[in-house]
Amino acid sequence: MPARVSEAFVLQTYPFREADLIVSFLTRDSGKLRGVARRARRPKSGFGSGLERLSRIRMSYFQRENRELVNVESCDLLQSQFKLVSSFTTACALDFLAEVSEQLLPAAEVNERYFRLLAAVLDHLHTGAEGAPWRAATYFALWALKLSGFLPVLEACSGCGVDLSEPDGRGGQTSQERAFFVRHHSGLYCNDCRRALDLRNAWELSSASREIARDMLKTPVANLAERQWNQSTAADLRRFLSQQIESHIERRLITAPLLEAA
Repeated sequence: MPARVSEAFVLQTYPFREADLIVSFLTRDSGKLRGVARRARRPKSGFGSGLERLSRIRMSYFQRENRELVNVESCDLLQSQFKLVSSFTTACALDFLAEVSEQLLPAAEVNERYFRLLAAVLDHLHTGAEGAPWRAATYFALWALKLSGFLPVLEACSGCGVDLSEPDGRGGQTSQERAFFVRHHSGLYCNDCRRALDLRNAWELSSASREIARDMLKTPVANLAERQWNQSTAADLRRFLSQQIESHIERRLITAPLLEAA
């Protein structure tokens, strides 16, 4: 059987046996796969730094029928993320991208748009723009949910359906309908539904963060409107997106709180 060659991102690696690695990687044309890289942990391994987290590589592998793991034959490094880890915040953002991709993506399901999303976000991180880790993590989480089919409607209340993007949503005088979210609940809720459903421990998603989300859904990350980004920018949006991801993968993200604390 001839080897398959595909462009890929390394998501995670795990020690296997004495000198091997289990590699989880996202290919452009076959989706997320896992394989065994023989002797990859040896000092003179031919894989070199190609199997580092989120390395962009051209991978050669064999995939046999009825085998869950492919055999990784070789890889050529196309883009290393090594220089990004000099910043602790950016390193935490990389961990977040890798964990979300590893947990959210199903095995062997082609998602070329997700591959391009990951490539665009990593390219943005390489620009070194001020606040890039926060902008990249927020943009990535939003689009990862959308491309996986799990992004809830952001413009309407999940309880009553009122339009959250309109002033008050009911013809009142307030500037904009307030929106709230609760862990283990999909979508956003208006203030009336929050009270009626007795949704305790709810967080508010600000109108500014909802505007950022709308902008991100129609604009590439490289062309987003100029705004000063730091840890507090759209922090409520990242919390909402992380909770939506956690609801679908049925586990807590390890890297989300680490990123917010960076």
